[in-house]
Amino acid sequence: MRISLGCRLDFEFPKSTPMLAMLNVDDTRYCDLERLDYLTTTPCVPIESYRDVFGNWCSRLTAPPGTFTLSTHGIFLDSGKKDPVFPAAYQHVVEDLPSDTFVFILGSRYCDTDLLSEEAWRLFGNSQTGWARVQAICDYVHQHVTFGYEHARATRTASETLAERRGVCRDYTHLAIAFCRCMNIPARYCTGYLSDIGEPEPHPPGDFAAWMEVFLANRWWVFDPRNNQRRIARFLIGHGRDAADVPLTQTFGENTLRNFKVWTEISD
Repeated sequence: MRISLGCRLDFEFPKSTPMLAMLNVDDTRYCDLERLDYLTTTPCVPIESYRDVFGNWCSRLTAPPGTFTLSTHGIFLDSGKKDPVFPAAYQHVVEDLPSDTFVFILGSRYCDTDLLSEEAWRLFGNSQTGWARVQAICDYVHQHVTFGYEHARATRTASETLAERRGVCRDYTHLAIAFCRCMNIPARYCTGYLSDIGEPEPHPPGDFAAWMEVFLANRWWVFDPRNNQRRIARFLIGHGRDAADVPLTQTFGENTLRNFKVWTEISD
């Protein structure tokens, strides 16, 4: 199937302000590309692109005073299949993990493993290792956290999500990641586009999504504690230790986000 995806973000800036943007689909999907999701601005300004330490594609620019818009629109081919499942995926013992996964078993800004380790082992220490343990973690987070946009708070950590039992998709993801890391399973934070294709209507307004990838059986696998089910047409933008590493936009000065639109839908 052909998937049209993109976004439009309208800002208001009181003065010229530097900013970063991470809004392009990860190059792991370039083989599926039909129309490149160029980042465009209104008014037009120079854009300098680079790769960060995690390999994500980032753009730096300076927004002028007044109304300023960032937008993308790409078309990608998708198999229409749901996220892959491999229940036999095994958990590596720590000494056998690849060195580049170690950063994803350490605590980070939002995944405060030092405060959650005892609870993680109490809850999941007797569970079957590997895929089953990660699924048990996702089941627990999904069942014990209440979703609501009104619960969004940019500073909420994983331990605070557990205590408050509420949040948005990034909070579900941070808590599940922290639990996985406590159990010595490498887990990384992902952000991107997630379609509602195949989901019952009415569909909620479009938005970006957060999920995680865990390292089992020598590769990374998608898990989604917020939705806790396999989904169709998921497109990664970037990954890192937690949300602090993959801000969709980062502004270095005062601004107001006036409006935003995000879509991931079947294209004719």
